[in-house]
Amino acid sequence: MSVQLTIQQKLQLQFSPVLLEVLNESHGHNVAKGSETHFKVVAVSDAFEGLGLVKRHQAVYAALADELASGVHALALHLFTPSEWEANKADLASPKCMGGSKK
Repeated sequence: MSVQLTIQQKLQLQFSPVLLEVLNESHGHNVAKGSETHFKVVAVSDAFEGLGLVKRHQAVYAALADELASGVHALALHLFTPSEWEANKADLASPKCMGGSKK
């Protein structure tokens, strides 16, 4: 199973999001072709209600501890409650990679 699919399944199970996007952004970084190391996650869930951003991120990191320990290098997390999502649908484009170890 791909890392992307594993991440999707774990987040779906843990947070029951009403919206979940897991995008593999590895192709835009200094990694081998076909890598699954850099991801952007957009999740909208009632499970984030009452949690600040740090606590939300910690909850996702805990859910994905195995993936983070075995090759996932970066997670861009955009985590919202449903009301926050409705009020703040923003452009969530990730910045271009600056080259990492090649600089």
